[in-house]
Amino acid sequence: MRLAIIADAYPPLRSSGAVQLRDLSVELAQQGHRVTMLVASDGIPGQWMVEESDGVRVIRFRVPKTKDTGLLRRAVGEALMPLIMLKRLRSSPIAREKWDGVVWYSPTIFLGLVAQALRSKSGCRSYLIIRDIFPEWAVDMGLMGRGFPYFFFRAVANYQYSVADALGVQSPGNCTYFSHWARKPGRRLEVLHNWLAPIRPVDCSITLASTPIAGRKVFVYAGNIGIAQGMGVLVELAERLRARRDIGFVFVGRGSALDQVKEDVRRRRLENVVIFDEIAPGEIPGLYAQCSVGLLALDPRHRSHNIPGKFLSYMQCGLPVIATVNPGNDIVELIRTERVGVACVDGSPAVLAQQSEQLLEDLRADVAYPARCEDLARRMFSVERAARQITAALAM
Repeated sequence: MRLAIIADAYPPLRSSGAVQLRDLSVELAQQGHRVTMLVASDGIPGQWMVEESDGVRVIRFRVPKTKDTGLLRRAVGEALMPLIMLKRLRSSPIAREKWDGVVWYSPTIFLGLVAQALRSKSGCRSYLIIRDIFPEWAVDMGLMGRGFPYFFFRAVANYQYSVADALGVQSPGNCTYFSHWARKPGRRLEVLHNWLAPIRPVDCSITLASTPIAGRKVFVYAGNIGIAQGMGVLVELAERLRARRDIGFVFVGRGSALDQVKEDVRRRRLENVVIFDEIAPGEIPGLYAQCSVGLLALDPRHRSHNIPGKFLSYMQCGLPVIATVNPGNDIVELIRTERVGVACVDGSPAVLAQQSEQLLEDLRADVAYPARCEDLARRMFSVERAARQITAALAM
């Protein structure tokens, strides 16, 4: 199949979405498909540029900056992004090409216009990969009321849903939200689990043996450090366990809440916590090899279901998890059923601390934890499975 994949994240960006899209596009190419990535990028020299990597053709279209910027500038930039991409597309080498399938990735919610243009011209089916339900989660978090901005963003999101012939949500619990959408004939709603290809490890730039937490059992958080992650409870967890000289914490990443977390750790004088900026994905296995437990936090105000990419990376590297998430989240049952860690849903640092100490005891008694984690990653979160699922939906 000739496949077009549309996104606003792709390496060299290091976000989980960028890594997932690279893994997916490479896997599709290895399965024999002709894959072209259409990527909204800022900072490139011309209106568009063409690259070839691992059998994937990547065409970047210059758009305004939308990453690591203020909320207003991001909203305006993302709203203009599809219009600018379509304009650049008309003068690009793929202007006259047609496709057997169109795939796009959300977030962002604004790429439906580009997907519809390619879908309509080619007369093909389209597949929307949904990784969060915006703006609903922003309302749940108290970041947005149900005023004009909400209804604007909801209209944009509903438009992109209308363009899709198939929707892949990341967890069974999210199917309920789209049940009305799925009633229209010809549409396909399915769970498309997050995926991660085997990582090609490189030397890690972080050496915990040279930090104040050297020699300790280390709890690691690696990934986005933003509002939605609810990092405050992890800082409180570290404070409750500060008397345990055998436990340390390392936070690695980037995001809107990073400076706040650093200030919180400094203010509380937490000598059992070290913080590093984001590292390359290939360095992650080397980091996790120095750690004992992976940390996962989602703000308890969330109502949607979310199985974050960092959970997959913990599983892939055989790292059991301590998760504090919103009640009812599908990941809770997954963690408990597969016996790959512990999950706390009441947001209580005291309960989380108790469960953390118990998990360390369990790890000493049950040496099969790492093997169960790796097995779960292979069974449920393989990129090969995700690629075949998407192409099957496009071929209907």
